[in-house]
Amino acid sequence: MSFFPRHTVEWHIEEPRAFRRLSLSLVEMALVTGVLLRVYRSYALTHRANGWLFFGGTLAFGLLFLLFMTSAHLANFPIQRWAWRAPAFALLESTGEMATSLLLIWVGREPYGSVRAEWRDWPSMAIGTLATRGLIIILWSLLLAGIITVVRRLMVEPVEEEKEEARA
Repeated sequence: MSFFPRHTVEWHIEEPRAFRRLSLSLVEMALVTGVLLRVYRSYALTHRANGWLFFGGTLAFGLLFLLFMTSAHLANFPIQRWAWRAPAFALLESTGEMATSLLLIWVGREPYGSVRAEWRDWPSMAIGTLATRGLIIILWSLLLAGIITVVRRLMVEPVEEEKEEARA
């Protein structure tokens, strides 16, 4: 299986597994990520009394989950397509989070600092979520693209040069 393909056209005989099929869909992957992150965030903020180490650990796990899901989606496409896929992923992920937030506000379970969020808090929460998730996802995709480009140049080009020397 090839990660980070150079071209979008590849022939596959077997049907991809469930997570792979999910990761191919921008909309499904981003919305699932947003819903799971908001529910997880709500849980972490509600159980903050368990200590700051638990709270910090849950936030770090949430960040790693966001970066993993973003990477799993972007890995299916060439780097040139990431320019529109990363911002679209951030927008859709934030949409999933904020739709879940509306549901949590409706049932009275959405934390907003040390109190429960109310309907009037939602617009500022939406803007903050879009800004932070957008920044994180775009910076991560730029970092990942840079690493992949450097690794390809360091590893692929010397291998091609060795093949040419072997032919001569």
